[in-house]
Amino acid sequence: MKPVAIARVNLVRFFRDRQAIFSVFLLPMLIVLLLGAMQGGASTPKLGFSVAEDDALTGELLGILDTVEGFEVIEVGDADSAVREVERGGLRAAVIVPAGYESTLRAGGDVEIRLMTRAGQEIQGISEVIGAAVTQQATLLRTARFAQQTGAGSFDDALAIAMMAQEALPPVEVVASIAGEPFVLAGLGQFDVYAQGMLVLFIFITTLNGAVTLVRSRQLGVSRRMYSTPTPIRTMLAGEALSRFTLAIIQGGFIFIGTWLIFGVTWGSPLGSILTILAFSLAATAAAMLLGALVSNEQQAGAISTALGLGLAALGGCMFPLAVFELLSDTVYRVAHVTPHAWALEAFQKLVAEDGGVGDIWGFLLVLVGYAAVLGVLAVWRLRRVLVR
Repeated sequence: MKPVAIARVNLVRFFRDRQAIFSVFLLPMLIVLLLGAMQGGASTPKLGFSVAEDDALTGELLGILDTVEGFEVIEVGDADSAVREVERGGLRAAVIVPAGYESTLRAGGDVEIRLMTRAGQEIQGISEVIGAAVTQQATLLRTARFAQQTGAGSFDDALAIAMMAQEALPPVEVVASIAGEPFVLAGLGQFDVYAQGMLVLFIFITTLNGAVTLVRSRQLGVSRRMYSTPTPIRTMLAGEALSRFTLAIIQGGFIFIGTWLIFGVTWGSPLGSILTILAFSLAATAAAMLLGALVSNEQQAGAISTALGLGLAALGGCMFPLAVFELLSDTVYRVAHVTPHAWALEAFQKLVAEDGGVGDIWGFLLVLVGYAAVLGVLAVWRLRRVLVR
């Protein structure tokens, strides 16, 4: 079939360019990796714990910190090692307990516990956790010292009684409740949101850059010579569109499978994700055909495709999640839906964050197919006029 032959020639010509292979396969994965690494995901913050001497009260303080949820306590050999790990980022913070901790406290003296963090780093919650742990231990020690001073026995006996009394008291239960709806992207992996955005961005911008090839064919007279043969315009247009649509599917499929295998990205319903990629690829193909019909030279096509691709991606939520748009400004959120990008990302959000299926995204798919139909009709009309004149 002639459309398939035309598409095959275009694809062979495209993949002969090593730069094109890099932009289609490697660049999206590198950006997902870098953005995901910068985000850091939902990993548990690591808190270092360094002691100069092992004693009972130091071990008790470590035990209190170990029971706190949300932090992973790691014992570090010495203070210098703890500081070095914080500087390198291996630890979010480090608690350094000085020598003579227990003996000083038993004698009624003051002990300075150091909390080491990186300069300018926000350590939300860690200082409060350490303060609460120290206060809990200090309360027991003050109780034991008071009992000793009133003649209730030795310090160790009074401390043991205070600990037993603390264990016998009913615990204070704090019940937390969420006001309103939980954030829709909460719980997603560190690469999930960026993988969705980069898939949509690169499908559109790579397909849109195909307008350069279409303009080049017109400038070199390839399209006109083909039209002079027994090849109707609809066959030529079908072949050009098929090559761009195939390229979009190849890139989308590679990002979909690659991020799933390498980064463990969750895409939700496989069928729903595949249909979303197909529908968005149709819209991107129609946009590329229309751009190729409107511009007059390769320089215009290259500049406009890059600027338009990045601009629509930013507006449509590829670089900044739509859920955040919705929280910050309803107006910006509504304006974002002028782009097909926003509808594709809404579909992925429904599939991944809300565990939806095909039945939950059919509206988004219809909108994307509508974009493809409108842009495709305009592209065919314009290309017919350009090729036959």
